[in-house]
Amino acid sequence: MKLLLFLNQFNFYQMKKHYVSFLILSALFSCNHHDPILITTVDFAQISSIKIGGEAAAEITAFDPETNQLFVVNNSGSSKVDIVNFSDPSNPTITGSIDVTQFGGGVNSVAVKNGMLAMAVEANTKTDPGMVVVFSTDQLTSPIAQVAVGALPDMVIFSPNGRFIVSANEGEPNDAYTIDPVGTISVIDVNASFSVSTLGFEGFESQKTSLMSKGFRVFGAGASLAQDVEPEYVAIDENSEFAWVTLQENNGMAKVNLSTKTITDVFPFGLKDNSLDGNELDVSDRDNEVTLKSWPLFSYFLPDALVNYSVNGNNYLITANEGDTRDYDGYSEESRVKDLDLDPFAFPNAEQLQKDENMGRYTVTTSAGDANGDGKFEKLYGIGARSFTVWDGASGAMVMDYNSLEKDFIAAAPNSYDDGRSDNKGVEPEGVTMGAINEKTLVFVGMERVDAVMVYELKGISSFNFIQVLETGDAPEGVLFISAEESPNGKPLLIVSSERDGFLRIYQNN
Repeated sequence: MKLLLFLNQFNFYQMKKHYVSFLILSALFSCNHHDPILITTVDFAQISSIKIGGEAAAEITAFDPETNQLFVVNNSGSSKVDIVNFSDPSNPTITGSIDVTQFGGGVNSVAVKNGMLAMAVEANTKTDPGMVVVFSTDQLTSPIAQVAVGALPDMVIFSPNGRFIVSANEGEPNDAYTIDPVGTISVIDVNASFSVSTLGFEGFESQKTSLMSKGFRVFGAGASLAQDVEPEYVAIDENSEFAWVTLQENNGMAKVNLSTKTITDVFPFGLKDNSLDGNELDVSDRDNEVTLKSWPLFSYFLPDALVNYSVNGNNYLITANEGDTRDYDGYSEESRVKDLDLDPFAFPNAEQLQKDENMGRYTVTTSAGDANGDGKFEKLYGIGARSFTVWDGASGAMVMDYNSLEKDFIAAAPNSYDDGRSDNKGVEPEGVTMGAINEKTLVFVGMERVDAVMVYELKGISSFNFIQVLETGDAPEGVLFISAEESPNGKPLLIVSSERDGFLRIYQNN
């Protein structure tokens, strides 16, 4: 009798639910009976946060949908990877950690695929070869593989099909600049017992002059191209055929054929002319205002993170053009404009230009600009494009540079712009990722110096609509999108890792 009553109640509930659904659909069709409205609202809001540690904690985060765990880089003390129970995104909790010091000097990146966790671990001496350490996510006490890679593995990623693990081995010099290891890219074949091919750039030495004429930078003291190249970040296409790797300090990108395990191309990124309309920027932290203006300046793009997407079978890359310099005891390229001797023919207004309220305090590189070596600079070269850019994956050609990033942020959050960084990289776009919500393709750009993530909708190949600004923790480093299909609560999520305050912040699309 009770079972019959329950079934009757259940059937009534189902009928009521379907009737309500019918009313909603009828209302939608009545708005436009030719084109029914598809509800695809994008509106992210923070639902939780968790403190991982102090400064240098919460740099990069990876998510395992098989165990509902987050793995978070934490170098705020002894290097480790923290393990977070993420079965309830509104209440994440730390359940343990993996001690990385047993494998090397520190962990720089983590990635997850098919129940495997990969960690990029630098050596105790960073100029020595590093290691990629692989665990099974359901058994984190001992690794299933330890693979030797190049010096200073800075980023690690799985291919979408799970077959390859790729690490960007930055190969930075020591502080005295007396040891400068080659920069490399390691391709690990999971299906072949984690065999590794570590690829160098020696074969591109003959292209050095041609590459540099197109804006590629090779400028380390006495360094060959292979030594000077510093791989930073990796993106892989949806078919797991190619990888693209930013060469940040060099202002370029490498393309890798994963099947043949070869570097096929090095693409120079060229320069951005900030004297042109549309390329305005604020170069002074002493002008008592936030004003974007044109200046006699060329900027190197120098991207950090990048992400791949495909349109009609063609691959494209979006780079976050952070900017980065070499500033070591043995060599430093940074200078303020007011400290340079400007060529009077190239800069007849040098005295005015070098005032603090104009370009005086703006940071430029001394690695370029004095073409004849007479100590007088005929051109000024800035650090970072303060934008994100779309590049063609086949040719490396620029498709478009989205130069409205700072404009969008200033318009949406005028009181949050840090004018104190105007003289050095501005909003500093560093992280970028993509995600899909229903039929919308979204791009998330993390900006380190204004503690925010910009959300855009991508339409077609390179049309972007600004959607919203998300306030983050201090210095967002990693941005991770979790689709509704893989999310523990069935809703799209964005996780932002902020390295200066050590927080993870979780945002949900409502």
